[in-house]
Amino acid sequence: MTSLAYAALWLFVFSIPWESLTAIGGITFITRITGGLALGIAVLSALVSGRVRRWRLFHVAALLFVVWCGSGVLIHGMGQVPRKFLTFVQLFAVVWMIWELAPSKKRVLGLMTAYIFGAYVSAFNTILLYRRESGALRRFAAGESDPNSLAMILAMAIPMAWYLGMNSERPLLRWVGRAFLPAGVLAIGLTGSRGGMLAGLVGLMIVPLTMTRLSPGKLATAMTLLFISGALAVTYVPDTIVQRLASTGSEVEDASLGGRFKLWVAGINAFAKQPIVGYGTSGFIRAVKPALGSRAQVAHNSYLSVMVEEGLIGFLLYATMLFSVFRALLNLPPLERRFTLVLLATVMTAMMPLTFEDHKSVWFVLAALMGFAQAYQDARVGRMVPQASPRPAARFVPRPVPAVPGQRFLGRFPHLRRDSTG
Repeated sequence: MTSLAYAALWLFVFSIPWESLTAIGGITFITRITGGLALGIAVLSALVSGRVRRWRLFHVAALLFVVWCGSGVLIHGMGQVPRKFLTFVQLFAVVWMIWELAPSKKRVLGLMTAYIFGAYVSAFNTILLYRRESGALRRFAAGESDPNSLAMILAMAIPMAWYLGMNSERPLLRWVGRAFLPAGVLAIGLTGSRGGMLAGLVGLMIVPLTMTRLSPGKLATAMTLLFISGALAVTYVPDTIVQRLASTGSEVEDASLGGRFKLWVAGINAFAKQPIVGYGTSGFIRAVKPALGSRAQVAHNSYLSVMVEEGLIGFLLYATMLFSVFRALLNLPPLERRFTLVLLATVMTAMMPLTFEDHKSVWFVLAALMGFAQAYQDARVGRMVPQASPRPAARFVPRPVPAVPGQRFLGRFPHLRRDSTG
């Protein structure tokens, strides 16, 4: 039953990067169906077995964060439960499923492979959209995806794909991971996302950081893939997008950042007025509306969004989640430590220009990284899979022979034995 639940979870993770392709009215049905199926089977499996894995600080902090968000609904007297809070509840269920169903390195890497396959779907659909609508659109994103969000989703897949491409035992999966590098870089370029470009560059840091540990053949492959990725981006990314990406430096100097700077200032001022409990889940727009009026919108910064909405208490709980993952990764071997730290840095970079604290890809990566680190720790101490100790084989112990009358006496005087038997 656990294998069936893991298969359903694999399908859920696979659908995360391209869930917008099946969205109807803003509702993503594919992740709801696969996630609900995986959760139902996982809960049933836990009830049947009667066992659950021991939680770590990350899981406790995640649960307390969700509980705190729920208490905000009562504290602020909200008449209706925000959809964002329900999303947090679902995301914690995903974290729990990954912890329970993927206790080994092989299973965690299997889920990362599913995410890479899903990222391929979004990347190829973005490239096909460019081929069809290159003259009508200025930015390109598969389905109804937001270009900025899609770029972040693809950027997170880059370190995973690189690690899979250089360390998988299966030749086919190695080439699947390697081929994502040019496809992902091109798709990120076509979105025209400046934040996605920055997150992609952070993700690409995995390449130079692991080159010293590559064989000459893998090093040649890495250099070839980097050259192909750059050549595809230069050839196919339109000039309008290149000009948009090139304007990043000037917007930073002007402190505009696409209008985000004024929004962030208003958010910081709102936080100063109500720092402890915040304004409640989904309350950022309400918090900055007195300062911005009709220009009020979501934070476009995950950390500021959590601070304003959940207050200092909620922010500390969310920061504890991130820190606990970071602390666990420091105990990994050198290659795995570099890979996981680059992936974590990519996620944290992706959260800076977007309201991404409630996105499935962020919570999946954090949960997968925690599971990855724990799998290595369990393997080191020999408790990766709990097994019953084998029962020792029964030993034959001969029963003592009853003593013959006079035997003890003759044993003391051996020279009399011959006479006694003669």
